[in-house]
Parts: sequence; C-alpha cells; structure tokens
Amino acid sequence: MTASTPAGRASDVEPDDLEQRARAVLPGEVADFIAGGADDERTLRWEQQAFEDYVFEPRVLTGAREPQLAVSMLGTPVALPAAVAPMAYQRLVHPDGEHATVAGAAAAGALTVVPTLSSVTLEAAAERAAGPLWFQLYCLQDRELTASLVRRAEAAGYRAIVVTVDAPRLGRRRRDERNGFTLPADVEPANLAGRPAGRVHTAGRAESALAVHAAATHDASLSWADLAWLRSLTGLPLVLKGVLSVADAERAVQEGAAGIVVSSHGGRQLDRVPAALHALPEIVHAVGDRIEVYLDGGVRQGADVLTALGLGARAVFIGRPVLWGLAAGGADGVTGVLDRIRDELAHTLVLAGREGVGDLDGLVRPRGLRHPLPGSARFPREAPC
Repeated sequence: MTASTPAGRASDVEPDDLEQRARAVLPGEVADFIAGGADDERTLRWEQQAFEDYVFEPRVLTGAREPQLAVSMLGTPVALPAAVAPMAYQRLVHPDGEHATVAGAAAAGALTVVPTLSSVTLEAAAERAAGPLWFQLYCLQDRELTASLVRRAEAAGYRAIVVTVDAPRLGRRRRDERNGFTLPADVEPANLAGRPAGRVHTAGRAESALAVHAAATHDASLSWADLAWLRSLTGLPLVLKGVLSVADAERAVQEGAAGIVVSSHGGRQLDRVPAALHALPEIVHAVGDRIEVYLDGGVRQGADVLTALGLGARAVFIGRPVLWGLAAGGADGVTGVLDRIRDELAHTLVLAGREGVGDLDGLVRPRGLRHPLPGSARFPREAPC
C-alpha cells in the first residue's frame, strides 16, 4: 500500500517523473507487477517505440483555435477520446483503489472499464462513479459465476461488456515470478468473494500467485462459439479486447461484436507479438465502419492519442500511467494524468491545424515515407509507397 502521497498535481508531472513518484511509495514487487511484461518484454518495449514510427503532416492557416475532443463510444458521449483500461487489484497501489479511479476519470470526462479482478465490487464502483462505466469480463471455468458477473454489471448500470480474449492463462511474467508475487491479506478479487474462484492461491517458489489463480479459474476453452452464449445473457454490447489480426477482427464483425480493442495486453501476455499501434491500420482498413475499433497499448501523451486516432482508432485506453497517477495522488492523481493528456491533445491539434478529432484525414503517416503504407486506415490499399 502507499505510504504517503507526494506533493504536486499529476497533471504538472512528466510521465517518467510521475512513475518515479509512484515507485517511491510502492513496494518494489507492486511496482514490478504494474510495469512488467511477459517473457523477454520485447512487446512491452515495442508498444512505446511504435509511436516513434509515425509523424504528423500539419496544415497551416486553418484558423483552428479550440479543437473539439468529444467522441462517442458505443453511443455514449465522452468528453475525452481516452478511457481508463481495465487493471486488476487497484487497492494494491492506493487504499481507495477503483473507487478513486472511477471518480478521477469522471472528473476528467473519461470512461472507465472496471475489471473482473477489481479489489472493490462492481456495484460499489458503480455507486461512486459519476461517469460512464464498462465492465471487463474474464470468462471463468465456473460458467454460472461468469453469467452472474454479466447480469450484475447490467443491473448496476454498466454500458458494455469488454470480454478479454487473449488470456486463456496469464503470460509468463518473470518479474512476478522472481518476486513470488501474491496479494496482501487486505486485497482480494471482490467480485468473486465467497466462491472458489475468489481464493487467490499463495505463490510458491519462482511463481506468481496470480498466474496460479488464472490457470485454475480462467476458461481456456473459450471459443468463438461462446459469444452467442454471452450475447444471450445481456442486451449490452460486447467488445472483444485483445485482437491483433485482421482475421480475428473480421470474425468479430461476423459474430456480432459491437467493438474490438486492438491490444497486446500491454505486452503482458504473448511476447513477440506486434505493438498494437502497428496492428491498428490494417485492421481498421479491413473492418471499416462495421465495428468500433479502439487501441490499447503504449499511450503516454496526447500526441500518442492523436497518432492512434489518425490511424483510425475511435478512442484509446490508458493503463499504466493511470496507476502511477493513482499511486501518487489517488483520485486527483488519476484526474491529473487524464487532464494532462487532454491538454496535450488539444495543443497538438491546434499546432497541426485541425479543428478536432473528427478532422484527421491525412494527418498521420509513417516516418520517412511520403505516403502511408498500403492498407493504412486513411488511404486505399493500392496507395503508392
């Protein structure tokens, strides 16, 4: 748990400095749990490096002054095209946990995705939320428990179900294994309390208790055929999180998903997959406007948000920076992170000569190339290189 809160607003602090502030108040194994990736952490590194591969092509004398940032996410209007990604056990980094996150995000005009492995119940999070919520779902071997989570989320006012599809088991996270990472006694998966799936096993030597828990509870047999069952449980739209291929994006459309999140799980599942940003343009080009496409991975600044939107994402999800802000300043820290991203996004749009996030055609192209690569979101597949 955090020992104290450093002075200053998170919106005044650069991302790397904010991480250092958070690390100063977090146990080392918790900081590693947040920061780490799978195996050699190649994808983890690539996620941030990917943004260096694209540049902006600004326009001048456009008269742009106050850019419009508002978008809709599955019909829900939001003031910021950057939402809070689902992240487990937030009371590890601050005593208020998810309560602070949903409050801080709402103050910034952002949507929050509350995870199955929340350290407060989904109902308690909804009671504290002044902004829109989606619920992230891990499909569990206990199908009745899985169904109850979906129904509870709908009853509590959540607006979508985000099904994580890239985690039949947890990736091999070597930092957690070295630390023998487990949860402290006062943090638990609150949504699963009282059920066998709610008991997070004690870690053995050179293993993570969370990986042991996932192997025992996640339904590794989940397949496309199960989406019809999930749709039968609720009238809420389904969003599939963890898509990285055109084939899976096309299948998501065919199976009636309302949205997909192009994501490598923050580099925490299968290592050596491409950065989500690199997978995004071809997926957007393939599915067009038949499904809403979001990006999750590597977003740290407003310019990163703009790059993803320019490549065709409707909005992005932000993970680790929110947790660093939560650790450093609770709800105000979360708001500060999102406020900084909003201010940077607006600033970059003005300098790019654009009226808002709906005016991005031709803005983003690969660095070093005059024309985007074939198959990008904004140019036909046969465009010259």
